[in-house]
Amino acid sequence: MRLSSKHLLGIKDLSKEDIQLILSTANQFKEVLQRPVKKVPSLRDITIVNLFFENSTRTRFSFELAERRLSADVLNFSANTSSTAGLEKYTMASRTLDSYGSKHADRPGVN
Repeated sequence: MRLSSKHLLGIKDLSKEDIQLILSTANQFKEVLQRPVKKVPSLRDITIVNLFFENSTRTRFSFELAERRLSADVLNFSANTSSTAGLEKYTMASRTLDSYGSKHADRPGVN
């Protein structure tokens, strides 16, 4: 079963089924956290690239920990620490990530 929406920006538009799915999934992960090895193979062999345009250590750590617990490989790009300026740094970063074979979140499988 999947959520009815691809993006979760709040809960006011969630259906009863969506909420039940979220709570059920949370319970499954609660069980995973009781294991000696706190990982599941859901994203094995997948590389996730996080693009951060503002500093947020807690957000970056939260995303990275969740991704690693799902067995993903993780790359973090921070716009504030990139050595080039303006649009050039985003263009170059995008080209570099594409050369790694990264997948776009809105269009899986499309480079």
